[in-house]
Amino acid sequence: MTISVAPPLTSAPPQFDLEPQAHVIASDAEAIETATTLAAEFAAGAALRDRDRILPAAELDRFSKSGLWGITIPKAYGGAGVSWVTLTEVIKLISAADPSIGQIPQNHLAAVDVIRSTASEEQKKLWFGRVLAGYRLGNAFSEAKSKHVGAFETTLTPDGDGYRVKGEKFYATGALFAHYIHIGAVDPAGKVNLAIVPRDAEGLTIIDNWSSFGQRTTASGNVHIDNVRVGAEGVIPAYLGGENPSTNGAVSQIIQAAVDAGIARGTIEDTIKFVRNNVRPWIDSGQEHGYEDVFTIAQIGDLKIKLHAAEALLEKAGRAVDAIVEHPTEEGVTTAAVAVAEAKVLTTEIAILATNKLHELGGTRSTLGQYNLDRHWRNARTHTLHDPVRWKFYHVGNHALNGVSPPRHPWS
Repeated sequence: MTISVAPPLTSAPPQFDLEPQAHVIASDAEAIETATTLAAEFAAGAALRDRDRILPAAELDRFSKSGLWGITIPKAYGGAGVSWVTLTEVIKLISAADPSIGQIPQNHLAAVDVIRSTASEEQKKLWFGRVLAGYRLGNAFSEAKSKHVGAFETTLTPDGDGYRVKGEKFYATGALFAHYIHIGAVDPAGKVNLAIVPRDAEGLTIIDNWSSFGQRTTASGNVHIDNVRVGAEGVIPAYLGGENPSTNGAVSQIIQAAVDAGIARGTIEDTIKFVRNNVRPWIDSGQEHGYEDVFTIAQIGDLKIKLHAAEALLEKAGRAVDAIVEHPTEEGVTTAAVAVAEAKVLTTEIAILATNKLHELGGTRSTLGQYNLDRHWRNARTHTLHDPVRWKFYHVGNHALNGVSPPRHPWS
């Protein structure tokens, strides 16, 4: 593999542990406790990492070695098999501290769910074992030049006892930090598979050119795949998760919603701290302190209520996903998809509202570079662009009015 760095983004590719030995988490409670501890650590350097675009390689090693990247692996394969309610809480906790770090495992976790749903028994044992050991899967799925997000031009071609993959990817979140890259590729029958290759595979080039104003340290750049060899053990029939009822689409979306809920939670916490410590009372308020302003108090109350509403729908969606893990049915998958769509709407809305209100309630000084509080708005505005909520309204309404189920793919 080649890593290409596009100045002035980073000066060198990130260095991380290539032979990890992860702790194996045993329960939902341990997962929450571990995430709470790590979130406190990650929050301390979040503003600096964003400001200077310091890629969080060391933090990701801590994150995956903690065992949190393997908590959805079923108990039958040695994992904790935690609930999706727990998983969303883990993502919220980490994202409230640093949403770039919170977003990076999204595609890893989605790939783990695809493996669980569609892979052979031998493949499950292989890849679940590697994930439990601490190896990270990095995304090479979306393409910038195709007709739409679900159209793939990357090809998977049989070659002897294996395959060759060729194409170009963008928005490759986590690839720069990954031990293995899972590539979305179309086979000769037009079916989308995941082709999982080692990060050092010949012909694989990861380009660090992510230039967005938000989620700046996800390193979500390009991946070039030039006739890369992949063994049969690395080809996962992901298309089966769309052809048959599965958790795959709901899982992909609920993690995105959890990131946005985490952004909102972290922003509201910072807003309260800033108002308490830095905001003067308005001239007409008659108060001694900014935190005594009745309009500010009411706005904080509004934010809290809307956050709790979004979190409640996210928890409801998690329970709906949990209900279809073992026995997915058409009805259950539809229920989960609608519940996740509803949660995605509210988590998007509160993330954007909270990050706007931070500056409204914090005043002009909240925009000063010394605080770097604008990172919250930049992160919210960037991440909530994943899978537009205008289509969530449509799918929820179309199901309620006409009984039409949302489409089964990773973006609905």
